[in-house]
Amino acid sequence: MRHSGRAANELRPITLETDVNRYAEGSCLAKFGNTHVLCTATIEESVPGWMKGSGRGWITAEYGMLPRSTQSRMGREAARGKQSGRTQEIQRLIGRSLRAVIDLQGFGERQIRIDCDVLQADGGTRTAAITGSYVALYQAFQLMQEMKAIETIPFVRQVAAISCGIHKGQAIIDLDYEEDSAAETDANFVLTDDGQVVEVQATAEEKPFSRVEFDALMDLAIQGVSELAIAQRNALGLED
Repeated sequence: MRHSGRAANELRPITLETDVNRYAEGSCLAKFGNTHVLCTATIEESVPGWMKGSGRGWITAEYGMLPRSTQSRMGREAARGKQSGRTQEIQRLIGRSLRAVIDLQGFGERQIRIDCDVLQADGGTRTAAITGSYVALYQAFQLMQEMKAIETIPFVRQVAAISCGIHKGQAIIDLDYEEDSAAETDANFVLTDDGQVVEVQATAEEKPFSRVEFDALMDLAIQGVSELAIAQRNALGLED
């Protein structure tokens, strides 16, 4: 039994609350248990210089943790004048995950910036950020469609993400911080709603893991992302 009382294949309580920012073109507060991430989407009527004239748009992301998102205060990266390698890696992951499921020609030469701010962290901040960012970005596309800037929503698939790991010899899903910090294997799965792989990050923390163990993690991830995809559609008011 997990310390939270959850089953091995049970997600934490998940909520995806939309329209939480009155100014952003799209916004979603993603809550995976005690991990809370605010995701916003901002539309810009230009693209990076290297993309001009291509007829394609671009999606980019920024990620950050608020000073008291953790048990002890962490200094702001802006105050240090440099982003950590972890921050850079996560925001690139968010951008890649979204671009993988979008027709970049479907919204013209525009850039959409996704901002993911961790309000409270208890494990799985990057997976919550990706899952919430899909909702915020979809809302931004809906607004563009309402304004006749685009004809159709350019997403070709849904995308969401979930953490899985081997903890005390058992494959479990959606690890909180206590589980993540003690896991023998730690993995993050970015998948489409129909189980296709966008990205997998898997690390042996104490000892190598087997193909059988990896397959068990993959099975959990497919199940979990399927549940998250339903939550995303419900948050957006889309028919399931």
